[in-house]
Amino acid sequence: MSSLEERDVGVAAAPGSSSAGLGVGAVGAAVEAVAGVAAMQEDVGIRREGPEPDPDEPPKKRVKIQEGESGKLEERLYSVLCCTVCLDLPKASVYQCTNGHLMCAGCFIHLLADSRLKEEQATCPNCRCEISKNLCCRNLAVEKAVSELPTDCTFCLKQFPRSSLERHQKEECQDRVTQCKYKRIGCPWQGPFHELPAHEGECSHPTKTGTELMGILGEMDQGHRRDTQLYNSIFSLLCYEKIGFTEVQFRPYRTDDFITRLYYETPRFTVLNQTWVLKARVNDSERNPNLSCKRTLSFQLILKSKVNSALECSFLLLKGPYDDVRIKPVIYHHSFSNDTNETDYVPLPISDSVECNKLLAAKNINLRLFIFQVQK
Repeated sequence: MSSLEERDVGVAAAPGSSSAGLGVGAVGAAVEAVAGVAAMQEDVGIRREGPEPDPDEPPKKRVKIQEGESGKLEERLYSVLCCTVCLDLPKASVYQCTNGHLMCAGCFIHLLADSRLKEEQATCPNCRCEISKNLCCRNLAVEKAVSELPTDCTFCLKQFPRSSLERHQKEECQDRVTQCKYKRIGCPWQGPFHELPAHEGECSHPTKTGTELMGILGEMDQGHRRDTQLYNSIFSLLCYEKIGFTEVQFRPYRTDDFITRLYYETPRFTVLNQTWVLKARVNDSERNPNLSCKRTLSFQLILKSKVNSALECSFLLLKGPYDDVRIKPVIYHHSFSNDTNETDYVPLPISDSVECNKLLAAKNINLRLFIFQVQK
């Protein structure tokens, strides 16, 4: 403090001097005095009450907000990353429109399928911009962010990242629902995994009589017999002399009725030296299939060529080489002639309505047709 007092005295000791006499020395001493006082106040923690802070100064660090005031971070992210259609977090792929609104894969496919049935352009439910498989793209950043968000295990109620939840529920969770290893011989027990050893030690099914076991095994053999019969039929058809197959592309069209209906038709193609066409329809030409939750496809094979004698054929449709639709092979038979050149509409053996929506959402349906000519 002595140096500060000396500076104050030095500044006040020249009352009669002129302005030029103050000069650089006095002003410099005053500036040093102010700087010294400010430094001392910072050292002792004294906060000066001055004017408003300069708006050009860099912002100070934010005070951490308590979870009770604004909710957990995960809860806020749920509302940001959820699907704009079902308002749930996506479980697989995430698509976005040109304006960035998110849609889970299931809702995206469903929107495209509905627009195909209504003969309308599919639009984003949020901003109404056009959407299609060409206009929309996947958002990998959101997919990764969602996979790291915590979620509750449905069995033990503990939290795990979504990316590891499936493995936990299938392999690690001690409370996951499991079945007795003697289920194949009729044991109906199911319960938490940690109780399985105790149950299997007391299970009475290993001590069943031979007669009881034979009845159970008979039911299992029936299922195996059906599968074996299908494969044997396909192997028998592969032994035919005349076999033809081709890639077919179903293209969407509309009927000329007052209430138009969606149907599919392929361009003409040649197999076994004959010209053919395939047609398909949704829900057997139901009036408003877009209002139905259950959706199916059926198809018919049409012979366009003229034949001199009946053409006995077996045929089946399988998925194309570049599609991921699941089709269970079913063999159909028909005798083609000039009078009976069309088969009845038969079901396209897809597994469920989800697979049907995948086909409807596609621009075209690409499948593979096999035709086997029966030799007389």
